[in-house]
Amino acid sequence: MKVVIVGGVAGGMSTAARLRRLDERAEIVVLEKGPHVSYANCGLPYHLGGVIEDRDALLLQTPESLRARFALDVRTGHEALAVDPAARTVTVRDLDGGGTYVESYDHLVLSPGARPVVPDVPGMDRAMTLRDVTDTDRIAAAAAGAGSAVVIGGGFIGVEVAENLRLRGLKVALVELGRQVLPPLDPEMAAPLATELAAHGVDVHLNTQVTKVLPQAVELSDGTTLPAGLVVLAIGVRPDTALARTAGLAIGERGGIAVDARQRTSDPHIHAVGDAAEKTDHLTGDPTLVPLANLANRHGRLVADALTGRPVSSGPAIGTAVAKVFGLTAAATGWNEKRLTAAGIPHQVLHIHPTHHAGYYPGARPLALKLLVDPASQRILGAQAVGAEGADKRVDVLATAIRGGLTAPELADLELAYAPPYGSAKDPVNMLGHVADNLATGTTDTVQWHQLDQAVSEGAVVLDVRTPAEHRSGALPDALNIPVDELRARLDELPTDRPLIVYCQVGVRGHTAARLLTQHGYRARNLDGGYLTWNASRAD
Repeated sequence: MKVVIVGGVAGGMSTAARLRRLDERAEIVVLEKGPHVSYANCGLPYHLGGVIEDRDALLLQTPESLRARFALDVRTGHEALAVDPAARTVTVRDLDGGGTYVESYDHLVLSPGARPVVPDVPGMDRAMTLRDVTDTDRIAAAAAGAGSAVVIGGGFIGVEVAENLRLRGLKVALVELGRQVLPPLDPEMAAPLATELAAHGVDVHLNTQVTKVLPQAVELSDGTTLPAGLVVLAIGVRPDTALARTAGLAIGERGGIAVDARQRTSDPHIHAVGDAAEKTDHLTGDPTLVPLANLANRHGRLVADALTGRPVSSGPAIGTAVAKVFGLTAAATGWNEKRLTAAGIPHQVLHIHPTHHAGYYPGARPLALKLLVDPASQRILGAQAVGAEGADKRVDVLATAIRGGLTAPELADLELAYAPPYGSAKDPVNMLGHVADNLATGTTDTVQWHQLDQAVSEGAVVLDVRTPAEHRSGALPDALNIPVDELRARLDELPTDRPLIVYCQVGVRGHTAARLLTQHGYRARNLDGGYLTWNASRAD
């Protein structure tokens, strides 16, 4: 069996290495257009900031090391120009001056990745994109004498690049067309991240876009001009399907290469993996694009198994991601509330604000968690976490719960590792399960931050059950203040003919107050996530 793989890095090299472990006799050829075939692309931003000091640490394998260990024929500087599915050949150009040649195959694996989106904006040809080690070298060289930088795009890559250019000492501005950074999160979860960027000297511009790139500056749609010795573009990527299109392969509705559960394209002798290939969404079963390295690795391994006759099937893509934003970590899995609302999918929302480990143990840090649940089935639709510590492992547990088909109330029964330095006897994930159970059983009723204004306009009275000192430090407009510990003795101060919206700092005392009031005949709902969530929502 001869297998030709177009493209290295996560998808292509995972296929090649796994295939060799399964079949010692297979002929395996890897064609890589660039000079590096195996590198840590997710680590590239951190080399810009000097966090990863040694550039060579990013280079995981070389053609020589891969030949020595796996007997792979790895050809860097070789570009696949065209595929002839009928003849089962690939036309290849040797970029080092060796002309073109035709390579035959029994099976072809496409792993070309994705291309950066470049908008049609005057002067945008000066902007640099970050896709590989060569791009990193170019940006690092330009940053050395730049003094100032503008990063266009507030997604994961844009935020990571902005942070690391700031660590490098540049004056950095981040420009994002949307109302928030990190669009995979919902706005109230992303607001602390914008604050964290600003606190570390990043000039954040939301709800605006670059309209012109000048030799040493950029102009924004709101009239602002920003100094920009360096411009980095990170507004997203599109699947690189050029080779697939020339081969006549089916392109899916989301613009990626259409594949089946074994990663086969419309030609049974051609497979596709990585950012160029469409995935199956875990919630709807529809095609989707998820440009993440873990999926590329997973599907690369799966293709090797398929080529050697193993009964494999790619599971649905959940879309789990994490990013460092200076002193905070932001993580998300599954669908967010914005997307669920836009798609018209019924959902219930839960916010909690625990500490990342036992509060009495030194160093406990606040953690914001959000869970999205199907109100009928209690299926977990998505989750988000933001905090200085513990966000990543909670989202990993929740992603595992989604994959395993656990319902939200069942999170309460998970037995998670506990000792005071690492967690709480009731882990934050367990607490999400308790809150979900309360909602599912009708034990409590909640209102979301974005529903509050309508509830008040319809006559609801807002009741702050925190202490007077907390109330004075910041409160919802026109809220009554009766501390929860005084509530039983002061019930006569509350109206009986109007519904109540109860809140505290994070929702725990609010829940206690709502239960008390409900059992005394009041119509009371708890403000989900309390004052902290509401206040974060006002940041934009």
